[in-house]
Amino acid sequence: MLKGLKLNPLKWLGYLFAPIQKNGAFFVFMFALGWICTQLEINHHLKNAKPYELSAPELFLDIYAVCVMLALIHRKIRYWVRSLLYVVLYGIALVDMFCYVKFDSTLTPTMLMLFGETTQQESQEFLSSYLNWDVITSCVGWILLLIAIHILWTILRKVLANVRKRMILPKINQTVPSVCKAVLGVVVAWLLVDAYGQCKENKVAMHRLFSYDTVGQVEHELTKKECAKLYIPVYRLAFGIYANNLAKHQIDQLMAAREKVVVDSCSYRVPNIVLIIGESYNKHHSQLYGYQKPTTPRQLAMAQEGSLVAFSDVVAPWNLTSFVFKNVMSMHAVGDEGEWCDTPLFPEVFRKAGYHVTFITNQFQSKAREEVYDFSGGFFLNNPELSKYQFDTRNASLHRYDEGVLREYDVLKKHNTKHNLTILHLEGSHVDYRGRYPQKTDTYFTPEMYDRPELTDRQLKILAHYDNSLRYNDSIVWAITQRFVDEDAVVIYMPDHGEEIFDSKPYTYGRMHSASIDYRLARNEMEIPFWIWGSPKYRELHPYGWEAIQAAKNRPMMTDVLPHLLLYFGGISTPLYRPEYDVVNPKYNQKRPRILKGETDYNKLKK
Repeated sequence: MLKGLKLNPLKWLGYLFAPIQKNGAFFVFMFALGWICTQLEINHHLKNAKPYELSAPELFLDIYAVCVMLALIHRKIRYWVRSLLYVVLYGIALVDMFCYVKFDSTLTPTMLMLFGETTQQESQEFLSSYLNWDVITSCVGWILLLIAIHILWTILRKVLANVRKRMILPKINQTVPSVCKAVLGVVVAWLLVDAYGQCKENKVAMHRLFSYDTVGQVEHELTKKECAKLYIPVYRLAFGIYANNLAKHQIDQLMAAREKVVVDSCSYRVPNIVLIIGESYNKHHSQLYGYQKPTTPRQLAMAQEGSLVAFSDVVAPWNLTSFVFKNVMSMHAVGDEGEWCDTPLFPEVFRKAGYHVTFITNQFQSKAREEVYDFSGGFFLNNPELSKYQFDTRNASLHRYDEGVLREYDVLKKHNTKHNLTILHLEGSHVDYRGRYPQKTDTYFTPEMYDRPELTDRQLKILAHYDNSLRYNDSIVWAITQRFVDEDAVVIYMPDHGEEIFDSKPYTYGRMHSASIDYRLARNEMEIPFWIWGSPKYRELHPYGWEAIQAAKNRPMMTDVLPHLLLYFGGISTPLYRPEYDVVNPKYNQKRPRILKGETDYNKLKK
């Protein structure tokens, strides 16, 4: 009866299984490879980390799609394409797992950047150092075992094929295979529909992730709850290449912008300018700004003695470190035409003016474990050529605690000249808070000291850790000012952004990354402490400058215009300087919109 039909349903259903049938070994071994990677490559340094829960259905969907494409290729060509895919996919998985084992990181944009900067000699030294028995017996060994099984299976299959050719076998009724294929086709169809329904959102998110024009946009996408899960090595590699290409484009723009650096003259108004950039500082947990707990006793003492001026109305343009750094380091201000990378970076201007520029960071180093967020913020600071144009001196290592930044400065200050700009970038109060201060020596606050019945015991512990990190930070910034107490110097302090720390419902910590900005988010995550300290010598030699600073303390400001204040301190005459952006200049525009995250005017938010 079926033979009489023009369309054989068994045959058509069998077509659904045909891609797997034609690429059976490929399907099985690549599924096994993906499964090994998804199950073993868990960021175990994160609490309660689990493998991607939809790895099995998405693996089925992805590998089936590849099998379909392979099935459309001529059989002889298909063999070589499959072989190439084996080499590529196994190779990527081995590198990815190796990085995970040795550096606690899978393939990231930073990892690829490091690979690109590695010389042949460095590669040889690296391989000789790390390729050992310990690596083979680690998680890497599972992939090596799978490769070995695959090779043995290939050999065995060829042997069996040769044996089969020499044997006379009875003919089999073709109806049975057709029925089997049809049944398997139905199973495949059901699995495909089910997998698509479960994985559709991730595929849409993945397409969205790869559709942006800048690294910053990509990073912002990754802050969303529905961000793409790059669950297998080949996707992580593709993302790394994509992110590095975007970064390269902006590096090229910054290199072109260097031609715009023009300095007409420089009076070196302040010989020593220090900029301290903190991390994740909630202004409303600062004793200096009215917090009831003694988190900043030293800053408060300096303010009371008259050497520190605390600004009352300063916001960060973003609640992401990388975005803030781009806005703060560039002479471009939010609302100006073009992108941040179309304008020179202010350290370049200072260097051309004759200042010796030092950059000491406890975050932005090219390191294997670096996340995309750090890559996004640090790529233009770590680029060897751009770094050379921005900084005369910089550190090359990171420290567990920010007191290491002090030690770095004490070593590097021997390179200082008569006129110095020093930029110090701290780890501050970055999550995890308990790791930001030495608990054995600097624990002051305990959960019992908080009358917050609405918080759980765990939340109270986190709150105490956070406030302890602020008190420790207070000791660090005070120690920095003391290194300049005998110099003609100003020290400017600002964190990159604020932080949620159980201040209002819903009680949470970190950053919310909400798509919409209300005042609660702005208050906790973008209102920041900002102060200027003047040494005794500065206040004596520059009474009018000190008066200008004091007069400006209540003016509304956003930190994207900070470079113009720094140029004022430097006495640098350049077409890049705009007095309406300089908070201590009488021409400062106090009515300028302060646009948060590129979309919301802080001045118009309901408080």
